[in-house]
Amino acid sequence: MDDRERRVVEAVKAALLEDAARKDATTKLLVDAGRIGDAVIRAKAPGVVSGHDAAREAFRALDPASAYSASAPDGSRVEPGAAVARIYGRVRAILSAERTALNFLQHLSGVATLAAAFAARVAGTGAVILDTRKTTPGLRFLEKEAVAHGGARNHRADLAAMILVKDNHIAAAGGIEAVLKKLGAARLAVCEIEVGSLAELRALRETPPMRIMLDNFDPGGVAEAVAETRGWPVRPEIEVSGGVSLENAAAYAAAGIDFLSVGALTSRAGALDMSLDLEGADRR
Repeated sequence: MDDRERRVVEAVKAALLEDAARKDATTKLLVDAGRIGDAVIRAKAPGVVSGHDAAREAFRALDPASAYSASAPDGSRVEPGAAVARIYGRVRAILSAERTALNFLQHLSGVATLAAAFAARVAGTGAVILDTRKTTPGLRFLEKEAVAHGGARNHRADLAAMILVKDNHIAAAGGIEAVLKKLGAARLAVCEIEVGSLAELRALRETPPMRIMLDNFDPGGVAEAVAETRGWPVRPEIEVSGGVSLENAAAYAAAGIDFLSVGALTSRAGALDMSLDLEGADRR
């Protein structure tokens, strides 16, 4: 079992434990232990699918002999009524794992669907939609995979992945000059620094980092910042963060930036509505 598989198993195990799936009083009372059947998960709204591995593990954990088939693979678009997955196995396990499996599928598909909507808004501009670390504790790796399934890209996975200097780091270090001195040329070449004004941006002109994050700039301010950097000896990558929405993403992208980081992809995505129905649960 590789590291990713282990993390999926652990995430699903925690979710099943939270739901007391192995102690499902109703199902144990009403469904014979030997009953075998089929079930289908269908989309009830249009969107992009993500989360099959977690859903499959939910059923497998309660019935290792169960079979799970993804009718609409991760990253595929579905319309209302479309089959997303089919499950065959012990009916008790199907019913007891149902909510956990749907919770993963619906949430992660909601993330993928929102990521796809943002990516569509900036298509053709050269700008790339990125996620952030505003993720559900314990589910970041799955949510970031969902973002990729939707056609956007991942920012840093965690605090160890890259150097990203934000306003509180600058304050704690004693100012931007102190930050630049501590970073040095080698680290500047691979790091990102956040700025909150054109004045802060101009302070980086002579020693620009690999990427500059324009934090909470409006589209007009972003256009000014981009124009400012065109005259620099070395132009850094430009990322916009803060206040990005479906309504203004295109306006930001039109300014000629490289990236838009959108916390809403993972922190505000709604669930993609789905349902599970038994089919042919009459075999033993």
